[in-house]
Amino acid sequence: MDEANKPRHVDIARKALEKKLREGLAPQLPETLPADLLKPGAAFVSLKKRGALRGCIGTVQPTRNSLAEEIAYNALSAGLNDPRFPPLAPDELDEITISVDVLTEPEKINDLSQLDPARYGVIVRKGFRSGLLLPDLEGIDTVEKQLAIAKQKAGIDEQEPVELYRFEVQRYA
Repeated sequence: MDEANKPRHVDIARKALEKKLREGLAPQLPETLPADLLKPGAAFVSLKKRGALRGCIGTVQPTRNSLAEEIAYNALSAGLNDPRFPPLAPDELDEITISVDVLTEPEKINDLSQLDPARYGVIVRKGFRSGLLLPDLEGIDTVEKQLAIAKQKAGIDEQEPVELYRFEVQRYA
């Protein structure tokens, strides 16, 4: 995706939140969008307030008709339904910074040497439990730390063996 399209991803997320919080309405997508936003895609939307996480929700596989819809609805979920935080209030919108991560298809791996927390996100699975951690996060600079956090998010003991998947992201901020 080229530089000219970068702000579109964040703009879609911001406008969806503004429409819902200020007007109580569902998101409205722009009439014309680049081809990459019209195809289905998986994405995470992260919200920060004064540099601290304020919400983050996403999908590993597409759940909507287009990436644009995926971004809009994940933005709403991050702002209103992240169980770690109270719903975003309209007066917080001006203090919120947004990033959008568009995910590649997860790929099963068999060895920790195939991970790099700066380049790859990780998914851990054990039975019905799974945890995901995006790549290139501040303070996560080792595979071991990345796996420990992903396992903790899934409620999996750090010593338990898991199925491992990796993915890459295109980050827009």
